[in-house]
Amino acid sequence: MIGLDTNVLVRFIAQDDAKQSLVATKLIEKLDNETPGFISLVVLIELVWVMQSCYEATKPEIIAIVERLLRTKELIIENAETAMKALNLFAQSKADFADCLIERSANNAGCLYTVTFDNQSAKTAGMKSLNA
Repeated sequence: MIGLDTNVLVRFIAQDDAKQSLVATKLIEKLDNETPGFISLVVLIELVWVMQSCYEATKPEIIAIVERLLRTKELIIENAETAMKALNLFAQSKADFADCLIERSANNAGCLYTVTFDNQSAKTAGMKSLNA
């Protein structure tokens, strides 16, 4: 298994740097069942943030990117089931993907709920507000 950093995935998806995109594409195309790529949840969150903030990817584009990664058999996503649940929550709400992943990860760990001072996260990602 080969760990993939956010910048490798960005170069592969965005194809915005001729040299690095070519190297990233060659690496990812060589991945297989015996030597898959590994994407941590941190990388997944960073990827979504970079695609939205730097490349102005729309929500439907983000959903498609993450779904594609989750469905690619040559890629192992850390806690893939939780990531898919977070993606579904993201798709159905106005919450940020990171907030959805935080809430679904806590739920998966057996937490009764997730608390936050962020009222928007409380409203959109199913967290409970600690604001009085």
